[in-house]
Amino acid sequence: MRRKASLILLALAVFFAALSPLMRWYAFPRLAKIPAGQYQDMVLEAKDATLLDYGTMKAKKVDKVTIVQTLKGNVEASEKIEKTAGRDVVVWDGLSYVQGPDGKMVSKIPERYIFDAHTQEPVHATGEMVDGAPVKREGIEFKWPFLTEKRDYEYFDAQARITAPIHYEGEQDFRGVNVYYFEQTIPWTKVPFPQIMPVEGITPESVAKTGTTRWYTTVRKFWVEPTTGAPVYGEEIHKEELRGGTLLGGREKVTAFAGHVKMREDYIRSTVDLVKSQRLLVLLMTSYLPWGFLILGAGLLSLSLYLEARSRRPGDPTPTETREPEPVSA
Repeated sequence: MRRKASLILLALAVFFAALSPLMRWYAFPRLAKIPAGQYQDMVLEAKDATLLDYGTMKAKKVDKVTIVQTLKGNVEASEKIEKTAGRDVVVWDGLSYVQGPDGKMVSKIPERYIFDAHTQEPVHATGEMVDGAPVKREGIEFKWPFLTEKRDYEYFDAQARITAPIHYEGEQDFRGVNVYYFEQTIPWTKVPFPQIMPVEGITPESVAKTGTTRWYTTVRKFWVEPTTGAPVYGEEIHKEELRGGTLLGGREKVTAFAGHVKMREDYIRSTVDLVKSQRLLVLLMTSYLPWGFLILGAGLLSLSLYLEARSRRPGDPTPTETREPEPVSA
């Protein structure tokens, strides 16, 4: 009976020992992915910012500029692309909506971001765009890969429509969450005017005829939770200028927007809470379950060997039969 039990325990030990690396290196890369239908929004603010008054074409100080960013998963589009891409794909239809202190629209830039659901690498397909213009992204945008590494990454800048390194600057604690801090600087770069302008009747084409151009620079900062690859906080030191042309009335340049853009406090709290819950799910597949299975397998193996040793131990000696003494013949 002990021999049979030890064999069963040995089989279970081998099963759990084999399941440990399979969970980490086989199941996790296939199960961990971004849901195709995910929706998220974010509100950022730039207080005491500088904004261009298009009525007077002069820059003025304002109390606050608000940026609302939304990302909406397009399930229908992702399923269509998956048929030819041969892998799980996520399509995010994004919108960056900027409004001034009076609630009026400053800019409105849509984009479509197509990427691998598991690795977050860009997938090039019809429909990939920024503000209606086709683009071919390289590098990440919005989200880092699961199990983010302590290294630089390539990050796509939607304003300049270029990819540039975003540098790993160290490990920090952000509101009780261990994070990696990344920073990217985009130098002054000529960028296109938005397709939807803040003043009715003005179009990018009509502005181009005046010879005026739009320039942009930013310092982009992200605090990323490395297990999920999700940013828990972000900032930008953002500047835009209009330069040259007859639109400026002989001036060399004028500030269109300048401000230190930060996530609003309520969105910081909700993002931290969400990332903490998602982190637990990833840790289950990458750490808790693999190590748990390995320890369980080792325990079962030890118990199996113990029972096997007990089954092979020799039994107690058989007692010698006591015989009555026989009389000795003379």
